[in-house]
Amino acid sequence: QLQASGGGLVQTGGSLRLSCATSGFAFDDYAIGWFRQAPGKEREEVACIASSDAKTYYPASAKGRFTISRDNAKNTFYLQMNSLKPEDTAVYYCAADRTQYRDVVHTLESEYDYWGQGTEVTVSS
Repeated sequence: QLQASGGGLVQTGGSLRLSCATSGFAFDDYAIGWFRQAPGKEREEVACIASSDAKTYYPASAKGRFTISRDNAKNTFYLQMNSLKPEDTAVYYCAADRTQYRDVVHTLESEYDYWGQGTEVTVSS
């Protein structure tokens, strides 16, 4: 199971750190991703990290502002979001996929088997 938290209301330029606590599986065997879905838009990935932590991926919309990380000891992964913009307003979802390819990031929604319930982020202008 995945439990996302940390969303809230923040002003433009502010920061938030989202957390996703996991249970029930060997955390360091999983590639991890964060997605978001704004009203009326399709869900999009904003960050992902390989199970080995050796590789990360960010789309242009997130690069330089968002950082994904994981704490294997706590079975928790994070999304640090800085310099937030109103267009970052969305429901954010964490996702995990068990993989034998430890240095591969998963950039497609269809690659993930496990999803958290979502946490809402609102950035006011």
